[in-house]
Amino acid sequence: MPARPFAQVDVFGRTAYRGNPVAVVLDGDGLPDEAMARFAHWTNLSETTFVLPPTVPEADYRLRIFTPGGELPFAGHPTLGSAHAWLQAGGRPRRADAVVQECGADLVEIARDGGALAFQAPPLVRSGPVDEADLQRIVRGLGVDRADVVAAQWVDNGPGWVAVQLASAQAVLDLDPRGPEMDEYDVGVVGAYPGGAPLQFELRAFCLPVGIREDPVTGSLNAGVAQWLIGAGAAPPSYRAGQGSRVGRDGVVQIDSRDGAVWVGGATVTCIRGSVDL
Repeated sequence: MPARPFAQVDVFGRTAYRGNPVAVVLDGDGLPDEAMARFAHWTNLSETTFVLPPTVPEADYRLRIFTPGGELPFAGHPTLGSAHAWLQAGGRPRRADAVVQECGADLVEIARDGGALAFQAPPLVRSGPVDEADLQRIVRGLGVDRADVVAAQWVDNGPGWVAVQLASAQAVLDLDPRGPEMDEYDVGVVGAYPGGAPLQFELRAFCLPVGIREDPVTGSLNAGVAQWLIGAGAAPPSYRAGQGSRVGRDGVVQIDSRDGAVWVGGATVTCIRGSVDL
């Protein structure tokens, strides 16, 4: 089996090993789908990515993103972590200020500001209100009352997210979802902190349909929620969100809305470098 360059990158953590790790195979060229899926299942991380040559001239590389249970067209923390690993391995983007990633959700721009990275939220493939029958099943799965839901919206940018807003960040942190309905939906939950707090929102992400009970820190969910809340006037154009404390992490996601686009940024640090036999 040929050795391929590999990195494992921690994303969105305030310090190393407190964010969400992504496994990055920096040369996935020639690997069959089965081998990619098998390795992603073996790593047992929320996502494992494979960097490939681009198929369009605008892109710097192509990325395939796998969970333990299947492939995703787009995911946020793998986008930032893979860009970080690709740059650190000597990748040279066509533009000095950005990396352009090709993936199942088309092209995603990743802005570079010094060492900081932020991706432009892709368009939602599904938005709008949640059907009441779906919402009733979701709240049963979450273990809350229907009256506890402030608002709900589809915020699907590829992984299938449906978002539920609760009355407070503490209500989000108190969740302990156990219902069998959680097997049916990729659910994000958001609640606001009181004014003056260092963070403005707390999020949690439950992804049992792809084999992940709770994702530590989730770029795609934060992107979709930001598009929803900012568009509805329920969040300021720029804010910081926390995620991961219930699973022992300390994630912070920076949201910035400018020129009609939402940008999602956070820390990236390589924790493991080496090679992998595939």
